[in-house]
Amino acid sequence: MIATRDISCTTLPMESGDSTGAEISAPKRGYLTETFRIFRLHDPVTTPIPFHYHDFHKIILFISGQSGYTIEGKTWQLSPRDIVFVRAGEIHRPLPLLGAPYERIVIYVAPELLSRYRHGTDDLAACFLPEHRPSSVMHLTAGKTHDLLFHMEKLERTAHASGFANALYTEMLFVEFMILLNRALIDRELDATTAAVTDEKIQALLTYINDHLTERLSIDRLAARSYVSRSHLMHRFKRVTGYGVRQYIVGKRLLLARAYLTDTTTRSISEIARLAGFADYLPFFRAFKAQYQMTPQEWRERHGSVSVEQCPMINPKEDSTNFKISV
Repeated sequence: MIATRDISCTTLPMESGDSTGAEISAPKRGYLTETFRIFRLHDPVTTPIPFHYHDFHKIILFISGQSGYTIEGKTWQLSPRDIVFVRAGEIHRPLPLLGAPYERIVIYVAPELLSRYRHGTDDLAACFLPEHRPSSVMHLTAGKTHDLLFHMEKLERTAHASGFANALYTEMLFVEFMILLNRALIDRELDATTAAVTDEKIQALLTYINDHLTERLSIDRLAARSYVSRSHLMHRFKRVTGYGVRQYIVGKRLLLARAYLTDTTTRSISEIARLAGFADYLPFFRAFKAQYQMTPQEWRERHGSVSVEQCPMINPKEDSTNFKISV
């Protein structure tokens, strides 16, 4: 059944473009209060949407309009029936033509919901892993796939309906949709779309940082590796990603530490800090508490077991405590 998390909440507005004018009740910094949420948006976006992260996975079915989508330094121009996969923790932003129609169905899903349905080697979260799909944007070619569009629209309608055991029925339809989506990827029934890399050098740097996250990653060392000055690297990285280099690294490390804290009680918190790339415990403790408003130990006590693979990189500190849900 769709579960509610026991976390302090604040009510945040939808982005411009929500035709219902509804508000999403969500905890600070982009957390979900539910393990799953689906909605359809029709109205135009009137102001640019900034780069941001989520602590949950996101699937967008682009239906109509004119929009690009940037994920971790790569940009795709969307076509109707494109499916966008945004893994928890990935920097992203939609690039719709402002003021123009922009219709899409959006699914937010918490990693722990997918973990609940893992069965042996069958993992519903596989579709979010780069090794299981050649692109973050895949195309639903008409007549070539399970009718994913039909199932996604049915899921969206059911999620906003009522009736006997509707929450349970909605979750069953969601699991069915995720099984069909993963099967479509495995059977190569979705076509990869080609992205335009915004900046080859920064794209290579993002890959390097994520591949070496637990190693020493000073800005000077990264600048030398990229053959640019420190100041040039910092400016260029911020322009492409919307985040500072140090903010990006610390945020990703905190997410890795958070996943370890959630996944295991056998390791000490000091060991987890080291495994996540922090040289000393005190800076880790201060950064974690500032980010999540609780100590690492309090996080461990509050949250259940979710595997590190399911919760890879979730949500570095946002620039504002009023995090706007954006799609």
